[in-house]
Amino acid sequence: MSSDSPEALPHRYADLTLAEPLRRAVAEMGYEFMTPIQAQAIPVVLTGKDVMGAAQTGTGKTAAFSLPLLQRLLKHENASTSPARHPVRALVLLPTRELADQVAQQVKLYAKYTHLRSTVVFGGMDMKPQTIELKKGVEVLVATPGRLLDHIEAKNAVLSQVEYVVLDEADRMLDIGFLPDLQRILSYLPKQRTTLLFSATFSPEIKRLASSYLQDPVTIEVARSNATASTVEQHFYSVGDDDKRHALHQILRQRGMKQAFVFVNSKLGCARLARSLEREGLKATALHGDKSQDERLKALESFKKGEVDLLVCTDVAARGLDIKDVPAVFNFDIPFNAEDYVHRIGRTGRAGASGVAVSFVAPKDARLVADIEKLIKTRIEIEPIEYDEDKPDIRRQGRFNEGRRMYERSEDSERRERRSAPRDTLRPMPSKPADPFFNQPYDAPAEVAEPAPWEVVAKPAGRVISANIKPKRKVAALFKTE
Repeated sequence: MSSDSPEALPHRYADLTLAEPLRRAVAEMGYEFMTPIQAQAIPVVLTGKDVMGAAQTGTGKTAAFSLPLLQRLLKHENASTSPARHPVRALVLLPTRELADQVAQQVKLYAKYTHLRSTVVFGGMDMKPQTIELKKGVEVLVATPGRLLDHIEAKNAVLSQVEYVVLDEADRMLDIGFLPDLQRILSYLPKQRTTLLFSATFSPEIKRLASSYLQDPVTIEVARSNATASTVEQHFYSVGDDDKRHALHQILRQRGMKQAFVFVNSKLGCARLARSLEREGLKATALHGDKSQDERLKALESFKKGEVDLLVCTDVAARGLDIKDVPAVFNFDIPFNAEDYVHRIGRTGRAGASGVAVSFVAPKDARLVADIEKLIKTRIEIEPIEYDEDKPDIRRQGRFNEGRRMYERSEDSERRERRSAPRDTLRPMPSKPADPFFNQPYDAPAEVAEPAPWEVVAKPAGRVISANIKPKRKVAALFKTE
């Protein structure tokens, strides 16, 4: 499919044979031209064939599978209030809560002028409201694997009439260990169904998954596998661990960036960095897996509204989040998995817009950078970074706490600086005032005098019994013993 000529593919939504309710919703959302993945996938899905699609993140995969599914489900559309008339007919599985919520919102917008119902279920939230929605009946169910299994076991979700299943961001679901859950869920589905698998990268594991559950799929690959978006300007700077925040401040200031994603590798490091940036005057918030779902959704909403400048996050935000007009992504930590680099920088430069991806490379990151270089098949040049002389180093502005240590200029740090400085520039260290007591010569003590009579404690004669031991009480014997 990737070899088809561009002339043979539709480029405008007006060229598609979409039903009037869907065409109206698409026009209302401002869609006019299709992205490459949409132009290739939508006609194939409309025919009912299985699809194995690979595309760079941020290229519109959600519309590529949602619109044709809704088009094919319109034959089941009805205005009945009976839940039995609205069984689950399309199942969309995603790896993260944020991505599931985002896709569900898009599906609702596309189906706005139809009678097709949709809902989303994911972990971290109370199951009762989700159960109520499922009991009402829905045609399109968007879910994360773990929470969907909870509803299946509680008999809240019946999947015996599913006609379409979508595995979106399949590589991420495998990375975080969802393969057993996927296998269990797919065992509940009818054998005769259409399966769509979308992934930003094609790994051997993804190909094995496709061969197991897809029937003669059409492979759609709109860009070289594991490629980064051409709209993203990439920079790698050599920065020590202690200088990363200073470099972040400087690049934000020099480029006049208003908003950015800042990716770190650990949940603890994410929380610490967000607190440090807030103390330094930046509007920052943290997004990681240890936060409750309400906190995660509030952080995303604040970032979307522009109330927060920096969204400090782990790879929980690296996949699929569609926040428009974010100019930059910072890899504060180089990702352990090279494929995560592709997904992280895909948060900027979306839908044809330009973006900047900045990665801070510490000396220990050489192997990780080599893995990224091998994956994207592009030579990476690590640039030095020059700090502004007229701007004070934020690390020297008093005392700060990163959660790891309290910083202050101690005598040890001054000694280290003196050892590394040229000898002709050294000034004598200030001497401390001497204590006259320690300058006196040693005087031997006089002979020890005999103790005074009242200082001598008389020792009792005979056996010494501790004052804490009570003597035995004499008791009259009833019988005389020999």
